[in-house]
Amino acid sequence: MQLLDLVYLAVGAAALLAGLLPRLLAGQPLSLPIVFLGLGALFYLLVPALPDPDPLAHPGLAEHLTELGVIVALMGAGLKLDRPIGWRRWSTTWRLLIIAMPVTIAAGALLGWWWLGLVPASALLLGSAAAPTDPVLAADVQVGEPSGHAHGEDEVRFSLTSEAGLNDALALPFVYAAIAMASAGPAPSDWIGEWLLHDVLVKLAIGTVGGLVVGKALGRMFFRSRTATMHLASQAEGFIALAATFLAYGVTEVAGGYGFLAVFLCARSIRATERDSGYHEVLHDFVEQIERLLIVLLLVLLGGAVVRGLLEPLTWPAIAVAAAIVFVVRPIAARLSLAGTHINPGEKIAISVFGIRGIGSLFYLAYATTQARFADSALLWAMAGFIVVLSVVVHGVTATPIMKRLDRRRDDAPTPDDAPTPKESA
Repeated sequence: MQLLDLVYLAVGAAALLAGLLPRLLAGQPLSLPIVFLGLGALFYLLVPALPDPDPLAHPGLAEHLTELGVIVALMGAGLKLDRPIGWRRWSTTWRLLIIAMPVTIAAGALLGWWWLGLVPASALLLGSAAAPTDPVLAADVQVGEPSGHAHGEDEVRFSLTSEAGLNDALALPFVYAAIAMASAGPAPSDWIGEWLLHDVLVKLAIGTVGGLVVGKALGRMFFRSRTATMHLASQAEGFIALAATFLAYGVTEVAGGYGFLAVFLCARSIRATERDSGYHEVLHDFVEQIERLLIVLLLVLLGGAVVRGLLEPLTWPAIAVAAAIVFVVRPIAARLSLAGTHINPGEKIAISVFGIRGIGSLFYLAYATTQARFADSALLWAMAGFIVVLSVVVHGVTATPIMKRLDRRRDDAPTPDDAPTPKESA
């Protein structure tokens, strides 16, 4: 039996499981990512001849595979959200992005520098890579298919989906800051001016404009073209979602902007063109299928990397810092950012706790280590791998029961018509 034949068998079995497991695991305290992470570890243990999945040995391949997984997931996240973008409608999201994410980055960097003794560039990269939530692995706590009902999304799922859709791009300036520090030195005077102008202002502006322009153009083609041939919504071709994903990403990256931001805004712009069309569901379903296959591939490789030694550089202090980022830093930062909102306490806790880490963190690390030399790259990869595995397992087990409990509380809560009047409640 040749190794390639065994790989074909494994790929076929994995694809079949990717289709069956979401139904089999529905309502169970076990997620699809947990299963494929475990299967990847088992597969690599049983077949020693498989190619080495170590991202340190193949940083370019790790970068591009994780990049592909993130951009496809961002298109899916943008398409599934029904609520139009607005300052008040997305107020929870803005709080998480403006307050919680920078605080998490700063705290993660401080822990890496103060507790682990990382050099400043490596500490900032650790905080930047570990801070954003993940649009790839967080299906259990995100909104479902696009429905067209802007008020039908509960605040927990909406906040976690919209936050994950935007913070992948908004964390990139901090990753670029770490790259600048690794290249030019830790002194801010050597790099901060160019970083603020180019990596913050220019790249974010190009990403915003690129995503909106491409999305608006495609939306008009999909829904408002006067030519029947160009009116793609009537043809219900789901694979066009990939065209939108790669066009938005490619155009923006060529122009020098943040493609992650462009992909998410492109999806939102397409939704805004014809918000209630059933074609959005067709596009979303196709993207979700591709995303699921990529999740399988990436998690199998991650499981293989774990059993092949990815986590060997970990020390007990590094494990403590990684656990603190997931279970202490993010929950506290997010909870503080939600202070003063009208969200009930249980939902605030859920939003704060389910800041799931995943493929995005691996991409930032892969990208940064191909752009500059980081003294502690092996330890950084070990910590990132541990953070993702920890988040996948713990959040995967707890997401379903906790979300079910929140849903029951929400269903049992009195409606405005049932609520007691001030006189009755006195």
